[in-house]
Amino acid sequence: MIPPCLPGPFLARMEALLGREYPAFCEACAGPALRGVRRNPLKCTEETLLRSLPMGLTPTPFAPTAYYADWAEGFGRLPAHHAGMFYAQEPSAASAVTALAPRPGERVLDLCAAPGGKSTQIAGALAGKGLLWANEIVRSRTGALLSNLERLGVANAVVSSCHPQTLCEGLRGFFHRVLVDAPCSGEGMFRREPKAAEEWSPEHVAACAQRQRAILGSAALAVAEGGVLVYSTCTFSPEENEETVEAFLTAHPEFIAEEIPAPFGRPDRDGGLARRIYPMDGGEGHFVARFRRVGENPCQAGRFSRQALPKALAEQAQELYRALFTDEPPQRIAQVKETLLCLPEDLPDLRGLGVLRAGVELCQVRKGRLEPAHGLFMSRQGSLCREALDFSPESRSLAAFLRGEELDCPGKGYRAVLVNGITVGFGKAAGGRLKNHYPKGLRDLR
Repeated sequence: MIPPCLPGPFLARMEALLGREYPAFCEACAGPALRGVRRNPLKCTEETLLRSLPMGLTPTPFAPTAYYADWAEGFGRLPAHHAGMFYAQEPSAASAVTALAPRPGERVLDLCAAPGGKSTQIAGALAGKGLLWANEIVRSRTGALLSNLERLGVANAVVSSCHPQTLCEGLRGFFHRVLVDAPCSGEGMFRREPKAAEEWSPEHVAACAQRQRAILGSAALAVAEGGVLVYSTCTFSPEENEETVEAFLTAHPEFIAEEIPAPFGRPDRDGGLARRIYPMDGGEGHFVARFRRVGENPCQAGRFSRQALPKALAEQAQELYRALFTDEPPQRIAQVKETLLCLPEDLPDLRGLGVLRAGVELCQVRKGRLEPAHGLFMSRQGSLCREALDFSPESRSLAAFLRGEELDCPGKGYRAVLVNGITVGFGKAAGGRLKNHYPKGLRDLR
């Protein structure tokens, strides 16, 4: 039975595209949408994640850290989600970063980054080393991007809201790897999002293809010689996939197509090096192509400079850090208004690029005193916290903390709150109680 949300003209196009496989496509679409999670290696091992979830996980072919998860309720209420142990994601969406194959120490750009699924996957692959630049042109979508990077403990990221052409011209030749997960007609999401099917039309497909080619042309500027550019969509239309790839390679002879170093999905429509994923391949739908820049592209990004932090304030910040954690305090600290930030290494000149945040918030300056930030605790392993309360996922005290309530707590001073050893937030102990510092916007109020 074909889902009623699928438009007739779309189905006619799919029948022409798939031929004898069209009935299998319809059968797959008639089933429930696939649900999955991707483990965050910055926070936890597979063993810890499995101990922290109420359901089992089955590996997918799309990434080593990606799993199918059979869970009917909301992932967002799980303590493991609050702690950033995983990112809930349609299974085949993990394929693009697998094709990108980022390595620790590299500079990586996610050009169309919100809400952050692929950015956080890149961050996990970088393992805290190198630089992730996550850009989202639509400013209203950056809130989710910032929140997800913070929740998953990403400390080496820059988040910006900048036009792709402006950003890539300003950072020409700066990145080892660039991902363009392009805005598309979303045909691979119809089973999950019926509204996307309602908005579909051949004209919308054509408009998306035109926009995608412009974004790819901008992205090409940012790729260093020898670097990798990956293009992905969550749609099936050849106009947005194979034809866009062909147009890009024709316009940019400094790039060549490369084989994707993973066996997921199937070869593209033309039997080329790009890969397609259909619902019968274990995912909702994705297209992924990988290119290598073989032409010269000298880096033209400017050097980063910042105003030196007053010595007394820098020492006060480092003293606060030593009181909270056992590792060495950060040396690269910058001040933006009332916020002190731990900056990533290898930053370029940030001016004129719509930067919203660089690195992770260390603390807030409040009337001469420093108050640690939620993001700082989220970016640190529980084993580094000097004082902590560690709860099981089923703990009533943990549930109360995630609702914003105070807890019984002996002693005095800041305490990390952990779930199965993974940081989920912090509070301040005084008078036998722990004052809750879990951000109001994140609390589980349902």
